Amino acid sequence: MLGLIVLAVVVAPQFKLFDRVMMVLSGVLIGWILHMLARCRVIATEQGLTVVNAFRTRRLAWAEVVDADMGVGEPWPTLDLADGTSVGAMGINGTEKALAARQLAELQALLHEHGEAPDPS
Repeated sequence: MLGLIVLAVVVAPQFKLFDRVMMVLSGVLIGWILHMLARCRVIATEQGLTVVNAFRTRRLAWAEVVDADMGVGEPWPTLDLADGTSVGAMGINGTEKALAARQLAELQALLHEHGEAPDPS
């Protein structure tokens, strides 16, 4: 964002005020989108899970979450809910393979401990 502000100030004179304002607004938009993606997380408490995705936050009781699974190549795990729907947990990033596997295992252990998830077979 700062780079686009500096660029808007020092660009060639043929750029009008509208062009400069649009550069700054583009920086603000890009910064906002990156902020929304960076805030993704999964928080476990005694009451349940809070899944913070880019544009939506969901609070789920342990009994609502049936299972958590992440297939090979998927960007994040999917939480299967008792009502038959599913929610992506963007806070566990699948590209960080070892970290994602550890976090998913921890989440599955919590689901088996607190929730209605079936025991692993």
